[in-house]
Amino acid sequence: MDPLFIGLPGMALILIAFILDEFHKLSVDSKSSILMNIGGAGLLTVYAYTLNSIPFIILNLVWFASATYKLYDTVKDKKSK
Repeated sequence: MDPLFIGLPGMALILIAFILDEFHKLSVDSKSSILMNIGGAGLLTVYAYTLNSIPFIILNLVWFASATYKLYDTVKDKKSK
């Protein structure tokens, strides 16, 4: 399988979340935006692994972990209210 079939959707998810936030169509703190970042970063991590690109792997693992923590924090805050 061509790695582009993993990398392009990952890139698209992150860019869509970014563009929607820039045009105030979706808040960066919304679950949808966070989930797009998690999915995109996860796919891009796999893509970077197939390319053996250590800096890109680290970047996307940090992005993935950060977005995952943000989702956890968002869900936790809603439950406490």
